[in-house]
Amino acid sequence: MPSTILQSRALVLSAASADPDLAEVSDRLSEAPGPQEKNPFLAALGDRVRSLRSRRGMTRKATALAADVSERHLANLEYGVGNASILVLLQVAGALQCSLGELIGDVTTSSPEWLLIRELLEQRDDATLQRVRVAIGEMLGTGGGNEAHSSRVALIGLRGAGKSTLGQMLADDLGFPFVELSREIEKFAGCSVSEIQALYGVNAYRRYERRALEEAIQIYPEAVIATPGGLVSDAATFNQLLAHCTTVWLQADPEDHMKRVTAQGDLRPMAASKEAMEDLKGILSGRAAFYSKAQFRLDTSNQALQPTFSALRRMVRDVLHLPT
Repeated sequence: MPSTILQSRALVLSAASADPDLAEVSDRLSEAPGPQEKNPFLAALGDRVRSLRSRRGMTRKATALAADVSERHLANLEYGVGNASILVLLQVAGALQCSLGELIGDVTTSSPEWLLIRELLEQRDDATLQRVRVAIGEMLGTGGGNEAHSSRVALIGLRGAGKSTLGQMLADDLGFPFVELSREIEKFAGCSVSEIQALYGVNAYRRYERRALEEAIQIYPEAVIATPGGLVSDAATFNQLLAHCTTVWLQADPEDHMKRVTAQGDLRPMAASKEAMEDLKGILSGRAAFYSKAQFRLDTSNQALQPTFSALRRMVRDVLHLPT
């Protein structure tokens, strides 16, 4: 071993008894692994653990004790060579008094400003968060306010809610173009929605979805847009929709969703009807909180098609200040 390294270690060890931080440095000198290929995620995770520990002013020994893990385990984690379990990461996060998201690299914990904003918003009720979102949208010039309703009317909701049928009827009544976003996505990709997802994956489909929406917004100052049921899954795309369209959530009971999907010729749900119904209820439950961000909502389960359309027509014409 080169003499300079030996001398450095000797100097550190001689001072370690007087300074716990230097004792920790001596630990690193003796424990640091030799050169090896590191996983980039684990290396970045180790850097964040060290940075958080430094911010808290905690030695490795104190952190390991608070987290109930061995110092060696924590050292491996910090050097990016320890693939810790999720439970160990939870214990380390608890010891460092941070969230698991901050530990693993959530973007909203990546700077002091992000952290301060998060602190301001934590524990706020949903109505307050909505007002903040709208205010941020207006400040950044991306829209989001409801003061002037757009003449682009976007219908959102799960498949089988009636978006295509009611959307076409509404577009004809208003004299607006009707845009079925799923068809526009297929035009961009040159294949069907199911083929896009099978060949290229969900992430590629979401990119096509966002592109189709952005183009519809650019081309049509007035339109009725029927959106895919999963559009709300991508926050950036959903923000675009909320900012540039008057949104209406078409609600329906799970049983009606299932009936309408099978009536459209999709027999896949019948292969395991009980499991399919439970899956559908789970999807609807998971998306309802996002669908509810629409400015208006209409239940399509309580009446026949014509009365439902009349209610939608009246709602939209009132919002756009058009004669009814």
